[in-house]
Amino acid sequence: MKKGKGTWYSTVSVFLDSAEEHKLQRLFDPHRVGQKPPADATDFNRACFKKSVRKFSRANLILGRRDLLLTRHQCSNGARVVLEKIPAVRSVSIGIWIGTGSRNETAENNGVSHFLEHMFFKGTETRNAREIAESFDRIGGHVNAFTSKEYTCFYSKVLDEHAEHALDVLADMFFHSTFSTEELNKEKHVVFEEIKMYEDTPDEMVHDLLGEAVFGDHPLGYPILGNEQSLNSFNSETLRNYMKDSYTPDNVVISIAGNVDESILKKVEEYFGSYQANNEKHSLEEPDFQTSKVARKKETEQAHLCLGFNGLPVRDKEIYGLSVLNNVLGGSMSSRLFQEVREERGLAYSIFSYHSSFRDNGVLTIYGGTGADRVDELYTTISDILKNLKENGITETELDNSKEQIKGNLMLGLESTNSRMSLNGKNELLLGRQRTLDDMISEIQEVSKSQVDSLARSIFTDRFSCSLVSPDGTLPKALK
Repeated sequence: MKKGKGTWYSTVSVFLDSAEEHKLQRLFDPHRVGQKPPADATDFNRACFKKSVRKFSRANLILGRRDLLLTRHQCSNGARVVLEKIPAVRSVSIGIWIGTGSRNETAENNGVSHFLEHMFFKGTETRNAREIAESFDRIGGHVNAFTSKEYTCFYSKVLDEHAEHALDVLADMFFHSTFSTEELNKEKHVVFEEIKMYEDTPDEMVHDLLGEAVFGDHPLGYPILGNEQSLNSFNSETLRNYMKDSYTPDNVVISIAGNVDESILKKVEEYFGSYQANNEKHSLEEPDFQTSKVARKKETEQAHLCLGFNGLPVRDKEIYGLSVLNNVLGGSMSSRLFQEVREERGLAYSIFSYHSSFRDNGVLTIYGGTGADRVDELYTTISDILKNLKENGITETELDNSKEQIKGNLMLGLESTNSRMSLNGKNELLLGRQRTLDDMISEIQEVSKSQVDSLARSIFTDRFSCSLVSPDGTLPKALK
């Protein structure tokens, strides 16, 4: 069980079916499918050609027309199901996605989404905590969960022959968890230790502090894990009331990917299609992007610095342009931040940027860790890179390289049923639709240099927030 930093919703989380078919896609052109082998081919070459064309036809179907293998179903109560059939694999991944996270909490119940996620593993009416764990261990599968700012997910990956068993256990956890007082009190101490673990990890803590700096008192600025005071107030009634309000059928998506057919939809309908919950809708307050600075003094070997700029929401039409911009800035080893800060100056081992998209806003974050006596130089170097990016834009070479890298990540990502399940679940939950690989590649290809340059000018302004964790807690001089 783990927490997430937010909704890092980018274009790199799509997946390829197998390494063999990735190789086929590179070796055989789509226009050759359906053609006859060359007239001068030998019998052996003719046989190889026909075999490869058949394989490419299948690979092209999986890569380019994933929509033909996707089934979307809505249960009678409004719960949504996404099924992607992948006959070439022997695994099945199942995820239950709920559109609630720390953003949906209050100051009083901060941490309840994450704590509830933990308690689903602590026993049901028919299985105790050990039996839940053993029910997956004994079939060679695994089960886990995570909580982010805007959603929670429980998921399992098993052999295809055990798909219905995994669904049965997940449904049992979802509907029949007991939330006993004894287990609840024990798990509070587990989460207390988890909080301490993150407090001892400054390169994680600095990102949470940036959330506070950017969002202030808005729930998006709350820590996902909560705090000791709020956790101590939780009881079984707290959890059940939160489930009643947030785990409503219209807020739930069951995503399944792997070697399984549509018959499993009947089981999903049986488990999830009849339950009812509170129909009261809770509107989300849109946050204001704040420009503030948060510094924490802590005994560390390094100074950990984060800068946060106003980004884009998950549905924004410019999201692919921002993916390219982020890749050029700090999303790869050839990025400007990596090359200048690490390769040229030796200022940091870890330096990168990433974009977090939420339902109605986003944050582009730059992180760097360096010696406490070099934090001024680190900040100045980052500022100079951003200034150059704003004034001169990206190069055509950077544009082309970034597009190819993003497309490559898309293709290489298609190898995991777990990741396909994740992609489909997030698409359905956050976008309300599914996107084919062709759609995404087309949108990436349409990104222009002028579009990326315009985004750089609009995002990298003087309106940003920063966070710092260092031995002396002293911000860079230029930020004071």
